[in-house]
Parts: sequence; C-alpha cells; structure tokens
Amino acid sequence: MKQDLSLLIQALDSSISGIILTDNQQPDNPIIYCNKSFERMTGYARHEIIGHNCRFLQKEDRNQKERLLLRKAVEDGAECVVEIRNYQKNGTLFWNELYMSPIKNEQGVVCYFIGVQNDITRRKKAEMELLHQQEIMESQIRQRTKSLKESEDYLSSIVQTVRESLVVLDPAFKVLSINDHFLKTFKVSKEETEGKLLYELGNGQWDIPKLKELLENILPTNNPVEEFEVEHDFPHIGKKLMLLNAHRIELEGQYKDRILIAIEDITDRREIERRKDDFLSIASHELKTPLTTIKGYVQIMQRLMPDSADDKFKDILRKTGIYVERLNSLIAELLDMSRIQTGNIELHKEEFDFDKAIHEAVENIQAATKTHRIIISGKATNNYAGDESHIVQVINNLLSNAVKYAPESNEVKVYLSRVSNFLKVAVTDAGMGIKIEDQKRIFDRFFRVGEIQQRFPGMGIGLYVCDQIIKNHGGTLWVESEPGKGSTFSFTLPLEERNTNER
Repeated sequence: MKQDLSLLIQALDSSISGIILTDNQQPDNPIIYCNKSFERMTGYARHEIIGHNCRFLQKEDRNQKERLLLRKAVEDGAECVVEIRNYQKNGTLFWNELYMSPIKNEQGVVCYFIGVQNDITRRKKAEMELLHQQEIMESQIRQRTKSLKESEDYLSSIVQTVRESLVVLDPAFKVLSINDHFLKTFKVSKEETEGKLLYELGNGQWDIPKLKELLENILPTNNPVEEFEVEHDFPHIGKKLMLLNAHRIELEGQYKDRILIAIEDITDRREIERRKDDFLSIASHELKTPLTTIKGYVQIMQRLMPDSADDKFKDILRKTGIYVERLNSLIAELLDMSRIQTGNIELHKEEFDFDKAIHEAVENIQAATKTHRIIISGKATNNYAGDESHIVQVINNLLSNAVKYAPESNEVKVYLSRVSNFLKVAVTDAGMGIKIEDQKRIFDRFFRVGEIQQRFPGMGIGLYVCDQIIKNHGGTLWVESEPGKGSTFSFTLPLEERNTNER
C-alpha cells in the first residue's frame, strides 16, 4: 500500500498539468495537496499553497463569472470546466483551464475535489492577437507617432523636474543624456558626462563593481531591474547609498537599444531609519526598568489595600494596573520589533502540546473580555516543535485584534486543523473588514489603515511582529477580508521537514 501511494505521488508530480486536492470536509475547502507542476505554474512554494482556498490565485480580480460557476459546482458537488484568469506570485497573469471533479465516499458524500489545471495563456493570447492585432497595431502606431511628435518637449521638461537622477545609456554604456538632478547630486557638468563611458565619469569614480554587475550580468537577463542597492564612496562627495531602477528600452527607430537608469539617493533616509530604530530600541529598554518598578508598586498597593478602602480609590488603582499592563505590552512589542530589525530575535524551539497551548491562550483572552464569546473548534496537533511563547504571542495578538476591531460583534471563531503536513490556525471576526489595497501592507511595520487609525489608536507593530515570528518558524501568515464582512487571519506551520528534493 505504501509503495502504491509513493508511486501515485511520483506519477502526479511527473504530470505536466497542475494537480490539486481540496478537502470539502473542512471549512472553506482548503488545498491539501499540490503537485510540482502546480508550484511551477503559479510561482508559489508548497508551504504558501497548502491551507489556502483556490481563490487566492485570482488576487484582486474577483469579479469573474467563472468564480460563480466554480462556487456552484462545489455547492452541488458537480464537475466543472472553466477558463479563468489567475495570477502568479509575482503578479503575472496566466489563463488557467481548470477541470474540477468531486471525489465521493461510499455513501455518495463529496469529501474532496480534484482540480487539473493547464496554463493556456499562449492559446488565449494567440486568439486575442488574431482578432485584434491589425486594429491595435495601427491604432498604436498612430497614437505613438502623434504622441512622440507632440510630447517630446513636454516629456523632456518632466524628466528635468523629476527628483531622481536619470541617466540614458547606449548599449556600450556611453552616456547619451542626463537630467539636472544627476548633475546637482553628483556635482558634474553635461560636458563631463554626455558622450563619456559611464564607468569613466569623474576620473573613474563610477567604476563601481556592483553597478557593472547590474548592467552587464543582471539587466540582460532580467528586464527591468528594480530597487537594486549600490553603496559607493565617491572621493569628492562622500559615501552614497543609492537605489537603482534600470530598464532596457527596446523600441524601434530613434529610441532603439537604450538603457534608462533612475538613481535615488537614499543615504539620508537610511540613516534616519537607523537612528529611529536605535532610538526605539534604547527608549524601550530605558522604559522597561521604571515600568517594571511601577508595576510592582501597583501590585503591592493592591495586595495591601484594606477592605475598608474607598470604592473610588479601588477603581482608580484597578484602572492604573490595566493601563500599566497595556504600556508594558506596547514596550514588549517595541522590543520585539527592535530585535527583529537587528536580527537578534531568538527562537527557543522545544516540543509542546500545540492544541493545549492554543486552548489556554483562548481561555486567557476570554477571561479578559466580557463583550465577545471566543469559539474554538477543530484539532491541529498535540506535538509541535517550536517556540511556544512566540506562537502564543501570535495567537494573543490575533485574538486581541479580533475583539478590538469588531466592537459591534459578539463572537470570534478560532479553527484548528491539519492540512497535509502543515498545521493551520484561522481566527475569524465579524468586524469592519479590510480593503484589498490595504491588505497588501497590513503586515508592514508601522502601517495602519486610515479608518482604523481614526477609531482605534495604535502603532501598527503587532501584525508585523506576528508575521516575522511565523516566517521564522517556516510558516505563512495571511488575511482574507472584505469591508463590512469581517476578516480571517490564518497561518500555517510545517509539522516536519521535507526532503531537500521535494518542494
């Protein structure tokens, strides 16, 4: 039986079609298996796929009628064939021809769905080009010719006012033109630059190994190149940290075979960020000691307070304890963020009962809130090797957010499951929800959604720390949400190391 299963998996991994299995017995029909062709087709690694619903491949493109056909097929337990627009991890569109079929048990109940997927992007592209090629090409040529004639001076003036240094090179890396910002930033003149080899500018100041690597090795194979960092000590203007965007222009005619480089000087910005991180680290450490003392005094006062004390005094002392604890949590988050930024965060991995730890965390949060009922269901594992305190910190943060940002609701759901060789935790609230454009940045440091910032004060650190903790455990944290319909924050963690020849 084991040999047959191994042979079956090898056969599926050898298929040129992408193949997935979803578990219809679990909420949201999560993916529990994918073969290697599916990974290659989508650009996602296996640990980023397992546990997700298939809709994550459509990203923001949610209004396709094919999605309704798929949803109805799942509800009816029926077969379905659709051609749908999907997006790779890097955002590239590809057309997917999906054959979906239900897998039923002996009682006729649909337990799983199998999806066989083929990338038909080339075919769709050919069809569209055959229908529209002549009309589009003629229209583009007319528009481009008119645009070039009317806009050359206008575009030139825009280039000169851009607050980045712009350089145009020929294929031999000779400077064809530069803007005024380049001249001011690097203290050169047009006579010293235009017509000269880039590497020879300023008596060889631009003979920079990383710049050569970008132009000669990376750009020819990866067009365009974005946010490429180059640090160099210029003899006359000092050390500069530059962010380069490079693009090969492959038009016909006058502008054929050009290389455009945009150079952003981020020296000052990076120094400000470093100082800010240093300040936060120092401030957090300095605040920790007196706060611990204050917390101790408050606890002593609470223990020594006589029964005859005034009720107002008791209430003031109780509220003081609450706010001290909130401040303590905030400082702890700042310290965690500081350790993450400096690479000093440490994981102490030991085996522990994962389900028990989650249940205890839920009980603690439940004891602290009277407005919401936290419902926990499902099972993941009773034996997981990880940093228990950090995992519990993630759960506490997700639950606290679910309660905080859903004040009109009275229920939070926590679902534990095991998906293939991953455990999955999902925390669902019925709160205000998050817009698609904000979901992309929700895990960034210090990012806060505008409406949330107005109603709920905070620093935007918690989700950033949670994301880093999950990543340090080899897992993935993500959010699915719609404005007005609540949010579900989910994460997966690998239960065992896969072989190096497996993805």
